[in-house]
Amino acid sequence: MDVETTREESLFAEALLIADRVAREAFLDQACAGDAGLRARISKLLAAHADSDQFFGECIANLGVDAGNVSELADPMDASEATGEKVGSRVGRYRLLRQLGEGGCGEVYLAEQEEPVRRRVALKVIKLGMATKNVIARFEVERQALALMDHPNIAKVLDAGATEQGRPYFVMELVGGVKITTFCDEHQLDARQRLDLFIQVCQAIQHAHQKGVIHRDIKPSNILVSVQDGVAMPKVIDFGIAKATASRLTDETTFTAAGQFVGTPAYMSPEQAELSGLDVDTRSDIYSLGVLLYELLTGRTPFDQKELVSSGLDEMRRKLREVDPQRPSTLLTSLDNADLTATAHFRHIDPPKLIRSLKGDLDWIVMKTLEKDRRRRYETANALSLDIQRYLNNEPVNARPPSKIYRLQKLILRNKAVYASGALVAVTLIAGLVVSTHLFFQEREARFEAERARANEMQLRQEAEAREKVTQATVLLSHGEVAEADALLDPIPIALFSPSTEATSVFRTLGEWNMFQGKWKQAANRYAVLVQVNQVDKEDRTDAATADLLMAAPLLIEAGDLNGYDRIRRMALARLATTANPAAAEQLIKTSLLLPADDSLMKLMPSLAQVTAASIEFFDPKVNGESYIAAWRAFALALLEYRRGHLVEAQDWLRKCTSFPDQSPSCVASVHLLRSMILTQLGQIEAAGDELKQGREMVDARFRQKLDYGDNKTGKLQGWIMTPIFLSEAKKLYETVPASGAKGAK
Repeated sequence: MDVETTREESLFAEALLIADRVAREAFLDQACAGDAGLRARISKLLAAHADSDQFFGECIANLGVDAGNVSELADPMDASEATGEKVGSRVGRYRLLRQLGEGGCGEVYLAEQEEPVRRRVALKVIKLGMATKNVIARFEVERQALALMDHPNIAKVLDAGATEQGRPYFVMELVGGVKITTFCDEHQLDARQRLDLFIQVCQAIQHAHQKGVIHRDIKPSNILVSVQDGVAMPKVIDFGIAKATASRLTDETTFTAAGQFVGTPAYMSPEQAELSGLDVDTRSDIYSLGVLLYELLTGRTPFDQKELVSSGLDEMRRKLREVDPQRPSTLLTSLDNADLTATAHFRHIDPPKLIRSLKGDLDWIVMKTLEKDRRRRYETANALSLDIQRYLNNEPVNARPPSKIYRLQKLILRNKAVYASGALVAVTLIAGLVVSTHLFFQEREARFEAERARANEMQLRQEAEAREKVTQATVLLSHGEVAEADALLDPIPIALFSPSTEATSVFRTLGEWNMFQGKWKQAANRYAVLVQVNQVDKEDRTDAATADLLMAAPLLIEAGDLNGYDRIRRMALARLATTANPAAAEQLIKTSLLLPADDSLMKLMPSLAQVTAASIEFFDPKVNGESYIAAWRAFALALLEYRRGHLVEAQDWLRKCTSFPDQSPSCVASVHLLRSMILTQLGQIEAAGDELKQGREMVDARFRQKLDYGDNKTGKLQGWIMTPIFLSEAKKLYETVPASGAKGAK
């Protein structure tokens, strides 16, 4: 076979791999430039290939034979040789059940393995007549690339071999699901959920890179998502055009010729589009991951696929190499209302909030992945996933705005002629200044980076030491050595403790112990830490998530740590203000309004009040337990109206509260004290004094006794612990009245 024939077969096989007609024509124009005869012969072969399936289908129909039962026409072996593998036939140990898909050179079947284990798999085999050297090499690349992988988010190769006709095949795990963008839209995943899936994809690509494999065709259709045990699981597939970084994937490694596209234009990196023989490394995959992230966030790719292909090969390459895409948030602002509304709907968010959520960190992260200069992209897929995790954790991200010098460089590149003529005149004057300034900024950035690295290292070391001390305290508590455990953790700053089940158990025990010892300041400190570490499940918005606040908030006030109290009530409201749980809403109102609050906190109260008020209507006052709960919720609403300055409404809710029988004694005492404050404000001084006296007597009597948790009959400690706060405020307010009017409380 001569060289010309070999080239013709190779170009024909490569053209079959390009599904899009316009892209295929552009490829042939470039590959066959200057050889009209070669171009015409390949076009004729492609047309004949497209007509072949229709021709044989019409022949079968004319003979009156079911197309699914070709065995009626010829010997089974002959039919297999003519049409390739058939549904129902066997390939090695596998029985073909049905065809899942078909590309230009390969077919994928759903197959069943019967021994040594019974399971369903995906079997991929080269199509009959397509087993050219180039196609077989591409096929072997994919098989070997997948065989190297061992990652839960990458499809696994289970077996390999050749058919009786000598065509290679390999067997993969059966990957169900749909492409990642379709899955996200069908389930209306918000940005956080989409980013969680994307992080898993990054980890899979990182694994491939560590194995020395560059995917080179990352796009939504090559990432399938299915739900396993209620959890979305993405799988990266199709390593058909993968490339090895450190070694050959096969003995017959193929090389991409200069001037040949490999990949999908909309997801292709600038260096892939260069067609100059520039070595493509793992950072090309980082760019493609950036395009995927852009599409997950906005529903669109940075450059429209159809526009790229229709613009012609040269213009398409120019755009990919030279035109900077819009920021994701900027793209959204350019959409018309209908498109923007639809995009926001698929992300379960309002359009303005969607745009705001992308501005800032997400914009910078995406644009860092899409840098034309690959040296300015993330170095690894892992670095990209870690920066996204920092964003999700409300931590500073490493993606930074380009420096002024970098912006100047980009401007010069876009206006080469103008700046070249000006540079000839000015270069001798500014060269020294530019160099020295550049070195200064580099040195300063390096110094800042070193300082940040040292600070991060110190922070991580201190956090690790804090976790170790928590574990030691757990052991001490298991032996009953509470005082020793308390002393061990006392010197450690609150900020070093991170959420964990172990820390939650330890600090709840230490908070209770200090409180029952009468050590209010130490107890307040332990409960403040408890509120911080008891956030393992940040999606929990039930009353269990607010229970610790009932102890922590008043203890911090009693200990004089008003800044600490304000910090935890703001943290709790930021996390839980949208709760639909009435018990949690009631607890948030009470603990957040033990002291007056500013407008920013009061704006979060209406939804909590609505949930709490709606729940009271369903309680039966004849049932003791329900009556007890309803009274506390009415008190919470009375406290809220008092903090708003609505004294009449506050009195109405207190009357509602006292109308329920079987109230907790701590609730009764709280009602007396709050009513005293209301009456004082209304100028009813004698009645205010009587209420203050009754409330003070109840509080004094309770705290003369030994502290315990109590019950509904005596009043639980969580209710009593708030009463000294109300008593102190009621007394201060009453004492502002002239002495002649303050007789009732003496």
